[in-house]
Amino acid sequence: MVSLIHLERHVVLVSPEVHWNTGNIGRTCLGADAFLHLIKPLGFSLDSREVKRAGLDYWDKVKLTVWEDFPTFQNSMKPLSKEVAVFTKTGKNPFWHMRASGRMFLIFGSETKGLSDDIVSMFEHATYHIPISREIRCLNLSTCVGIALYETLRTIKLDHGY
Repeated sequence: MVSLIHLERHVVLVSPEVHWNTGNIGRTCLGADAFLHLIKPLGFSLDSREVKRAGLDYWDKVKLTVWEDFPTFQNSMKPLSKEVAVFTKTGKNPFWHMRASGRMFLIFGSETKGLSDDIVSMFEHATYHIPISREIRCLNLSTCVGIALYETLRTIKLDHGY
């Protein structure tokens, strides 16, 4: 495996609803050496076999933290303004305009409700979208996480000549 230099990636799912998306995202985080943060309420039990099936036999290796609410997560992790990228259908910039830094927090909302207006307005300077055709409403959450997470790795490697 190619060294990812010293990067710290955090995928933050606010109120995820679909167990297999979360399992797939956990597996993606493990593959990218990223942390996974789940903000309650969750639409499923982490003990469900569907989560474990989607995460395959890797689920116990995922660097997972479950938080009671977003303010508790924010107060504990203390992401800097430049370290945050918020993904929403109405994000101001396409994801390829994201500026990657050594430590990043990629924040995603639930599959049906997205992110609250409070969270979006808190990080209004850092809202992004993944462009799609008009033929569909949206991409699957686990697909969006994969696109965004690996884009941050790609751009930081380009910026540093890796």
